[in-house]
Amino acid sequence: MTHFISPKLLIPIVFISPFLFIPSALHTEPAMAADCINRACIDVYTQNGEIIIEGRKGASPAAKPKPQPKPKPKPTIAPKPRVIAPKPKVVFPPKPETTIKVKPRVRTTSQPRKKVVRKVLPKVVPKVVPKVTTGVSLNDRLVKLLPMGAIARQPARNAIVKVPVIYWCNLPEVFTTKVAIVGEVIDVTMRPSFLWSFGDGSFFATTKAGAAFPHETISHTYNHAGTYLVTMLATWGGTWSHNGVVRAITGEVRKVSITTMSVANGPIRITG
Repeated sequence: MTHFISPKLLIPIVFISPFLFIPSALHTEPAMAADCINRACIDVYTQNGEIIIEGRKGASPAAKPKPQPKPKPKPTIAPKPRVIAPKPKVVFPPKPETTIKVKPRVRTTSQPRKKVVRKVLPKVVPKVVPKVTTGVSLNDRLVKLLPMGAIARQPARNAIVKVPVIYWCNLPEVFTTKVAIVGEVIDVTMRPSFLWSFGDGSFFATTKAGAAFPHETISHTYNHAGTYLVTMLATWGGTWSHNGVVRAITGEVRKVSITTMSVANGPIRITG
């Protein structure tokens, strides 16, 4: 007897790395790309090891109105010509010219001539009132840098074989920043994960930055004397929120820190 399993009952299996950061209570929404006139369109992503925050609000200057179809011309009917008889012109006889005699004006010497005083009015400069236009497009792009981490170790010098060396870095385990763009406030939260390479082929992955003695969160013991190249890779990932909605930041930021560690042989004890 053959049994068939419906494809709807198949459940995909997803392997999740133990060092992958998954923020709690993450609520995602589809990207807003169409309606950026009445509300702000925000996008946060990583590029070349930096956090890029872009915002757009209002009418886009590149947006052009869709061409509307031209209406078809309606056929016009030519009107019939009307014949209008010209009116006869009326000719009036010319009016006789009349002459007006002007008496000469006689000015006596006893009366002084009045001076004419002209008033000079000040020039009126019109006030220029700036025009306020609606539907202005706001576009902005901000770049945020993450802190660089420095490697610290204990002991700082003269490490000995078979004795643990404690490592840590000065990076925060949570990086938060508040950004204002196109009149909106964006909250960015980033968390790092660390991958240590101790130079002798050993690796250690953690989400802790480590600390000095007596907290041995990150430590390593060398079995042979020599000079080792210690590398720490910090991978940043996180979320950003706007108007109470949390979204994941696209991409990740990686920062590398390098130092050298010299290890010597310990004193030889001879017992008899």
